[in-house]
Amino acid sequence: MSPLIVKEIYAKSILSESKVHDYVINPYVGCQHGCTYCYVQRYRKRFGGHEEPWGEFIDVKLNAPSLLQEEIKRKEVGRVWISGMCDPYQPLEKKYELTKRCLEILLEYDWPVTIQTKSPLVLRDIELFKKSDEIEVGLTITTADEKIREIFEPRAPPIKKRIDAVKKIHLAGIKTYVMIGPILPRAEELVEQLNGKVDYVIIDRMNYHYGDWVYKKYNLEHAMSDDFFNQKKGKLIHAFEKLGISCRAVF
Repeated sequence: MSPLIVKEIYAKSILSESKVHDYVINPYVGCQHGCTYCYVQRYRKRFGGHEEPWGEFIDVKLNAPSLLQEEIKRKEVGRVWISGMCDPYQPLEKKYELTKRCLEILLEYDWPVTIQTKSPLVLRDIELFKKSDEIEVGLTITTADEKIREIFEPRAPPIKKRIDAVKKIHLAGIKTYVMIGPILPRAEELVEQLNGKVDYVIIDRMNYHYGDWVYKKYNLEHAMSDDFFNQKKGKLIHAFEKLGISCRAVF
């Protein structure tokens, strides 16, 4: 694996309109997790002119908090997604704290926030989350099998650490969810592991094909089919709802 290329930049804006929630904040360009299936990698040239492999570059938007401080005064209040095109708690966040500083500003103005991450670093900000009833925190977990996780998400945190993180946040009285997307083999084994740890679950299929070569390399082509995703969707929804956990498919 090549050394990570980190570039400190100054963005022109930070609070953007989103098709998922009202707004989205992306404090970084790129993601250290470098998951093989990530849809964002198709934008790496468009947004940063990057030729480097996905997961091997990060642009750090140093002025993200100062931009937000100005932009939030001019925008109508709406729910903010942190983040849509990067992991807001990827390892560099420990050094730069851009997500934390942006979150502090959003809380100051009483804006609702939805956080989505794969990282237990999110636990660092649990005291901030407690300050608002309009925050929900989600961990993306795509399989219950560490061997599968290592194939598709080799640089992302282990499954157990993510489950432990969402449990701690949930027990702190903060609304939590898990995103099982894309559904990978053995995802259904997450059901019992998430019981009592989440308020709801979202599931999604593989919608992009950057990771097709991985499926083929490990003889997992069956897990790319419509039949696979539709079958898993039915089983997951039924199993979660049997436990009283709302489960919504977005495909």
